[in-house]
Amino acid sequence: MARYARMSGTDSTAPVDLIDAEEDLIPAPQVATARRRLRAHPALLLTGIVLAAVNMRAALAGVSPLLNEMAQHFHLAATASSLVTTIPLVFMGLGSVIAPRLARRWGTEAALCGALLALCGGIVLRIAPPVAGLFAGCAVVGGSIALLNVLMPGLIKRDFPDRAAGMTALYSTAMILGATVSAASAVPLENALGSWQGSLVSWALLAAVAALAWLPQAVIARRGTHHGASAAAPAHTSEHGPKLTRSPLAWQVTLFMGSQSLIAYVVIAWMPTIFTDHGMGKSEAGLVFAFSTLVQMVGSFVVPTLAGRMRRQRLLGVLVSVLMACGVTGLLIAPVAGAWLWAAVLGVGQGGALGLALTMMVLRSGDAHTAARLSGMAQTGGYLLAAVGPLALGAVHQATDGWTVPLCLLLVVCAGLALLGLGAGRDRRIGERAEA
Repeated sequence: MARYARMSGTDSTAPVDLIDAEEDLIPAPQVATARRRLRAHPALLLTGIVLAAVNMRAALAGVSPLLNEMAQHFHLAATASSLVTTIPLVFMGLGSVIAPRLARRWGTEAALCGALLALCGGIVLRIAPPVAGLFAGCAVVGGSIALLNVLMPGLIKRDFPDRAAGMTALYSTAMILGATVSAASAVPLENALGSWQGSLVSWALLAAVAALAWLPQAVIARRGTHHGASAAAPAHTSEHGPKLTRSPLAWQVTLFMGSQSLIAYVVIAWMPTIFTDHGMGKSEAGLVFAFSTLVQMVGSFVVPTLAGRMRRQRLLGVLVSVLMACGVTGLLIAPVAGAWLWAAVLGVGQGGALGLALTMMVLRSGDAHTAARLSGMAQTGGYLLAAVGPLALGAVHQATDGWTVPLCLLLVVCAGLALLGLGAGRDRRIGERAEA
């Protein structure tokens, strides 16, 4: 999802806009001139943005319906198979740290093109015969998605400043639709192509097409710069503003982001398996999972809109937590009979929780620079925390030979998320004396 920044003072009811990933970078004169030429051809930019967004979750969502086949092929137990989801999350957190440096050195366009090429390679590597290739491919996929996560929102704000809201909606919708189509088509593609490997690797083609769309933009943006010269320079020589690691409020926002991500990626990793373990066919399980992904658009649109108009977001934090807890409870007591209902409730809750987490990064910051720094802290820490979820619950599932204990533990995380929402949703700003 897009990351947001409030650009009109400190009024918590002000509209929210995108956080610029290049907030602290000043482009080289030649790069700035080249980008003005690119903006004269918005169709090229628009095509590149949509294609990149479609790829941002497709490579992850298409794995879950095929996880059992992958585990059988590589002889993986539940704990080991959860690494297929855990490893990308770890590298999504770590990759967030280097994205601004790559943008400064090579330019956003070249970094995006490189990320898409790496994503293509990582998808192919996941089907390599040794299990080490599977895990290495997962790491490359996670790192590539991290770069897209960080760089795309700022590029949209930079190149479409007067249409940022509409472009953000298009970008977010394309990302969710990519995940939905990937999840829904995973099993049909497996049947049509004769193997789970064919189903997974088919998404490398889309990543390659997206990379080709960004290649001319990467070349044009660097035209005229000296060999070895950086595309941008830092606007600040040293970090300024409040110390985030000493701010209780910053940690509450970071832990809210991480906890909701943990729940979301546990669902991504294990929802289809929960259904099939209770007797549902894997094709239907994939469709239910895809439906849950699709309805996230409802929560991701409604909740941030409401949050931007409220001084306090505590009620919203509790609401999205309760929605996800209700969905998890449904999976616990009637996973197959109410599958579509639980999928809808979980999807709306997940979309709303993510939208709220991203919006609170803005509303708890006093300026765009702090918001950008908080976004980096929350995204890095959040994904690293989320990586614990699929692995831990997979291990508990393997130890207990069932889903009752893992789902009960997930309910505990939902309760913690509600408490974090009460803290992070207060009308406070990072750096204020009263923030604690």
